Amino acid sequence: MASSSSYNSPCAACKFLRRKCLPGCIFAPYFPPEEPQKFANVHKIFGASNVTKLLNELLPHQREDAVNSLAYEAEARVRDPVYGCVGAISFLQRQVQRLQKELDSANADLLRYACNDMPPPSLSVPPQMPQRSFIARFGNESASGGGFYRLLLQPPPPLTLSLILFLGLILRISMIEEEKEEVTC
Repeated sequence: MASSSSYNSPCAACKFLRRKCLPGCIFAPYFPPEEPQKFANVHKIFGASNVTKLLNELLPHQREDAVNSLAYEAEARVRDPVYGCVGAISFLQRQVQRLQKELDSANADLLRYACNDMPPPSLSVPPQMPQRSFIARFGNESASGGGFYRLLLQPPPPLTLSLILFLGLILRISMIEEEKEEVTC
């Protein structure tokens, strides 16, 4: 949080405003010279005077969070002049609603599956056959042993509740990652 002096380069704000960066510069700790676009966006959207007033009204430990928020909002407004960060918030809210509906649907499917998987208490359950695959021969047999072979599989074993929940979690994570990629592009 050291401010710029005569032998250091001026902060991004003073450089942008073409003024000398004094040792007590309010912008220096938050707008380093390596990030000129950060201040340019904040200045374009909020104005340097308004940002100065805001930072002076805040306690020193609150200023960094305020600058980060201003920089985020300014960048969002530069990218999307109509909606700004509200567009991103709306997108995320729609995503949460869609995922909640999907989760509700998956939970309903799980409930149906769990109810169908449990036999009524008065009925006995027949033992399950071993889950092995086998090869059966179909077609006409010729002298040369023709015909064709086909791999037959028994139906897969029933999914456990924990496996279904795990698969649902994997699906949700992959969908969120895909949508994050869409947002960043």
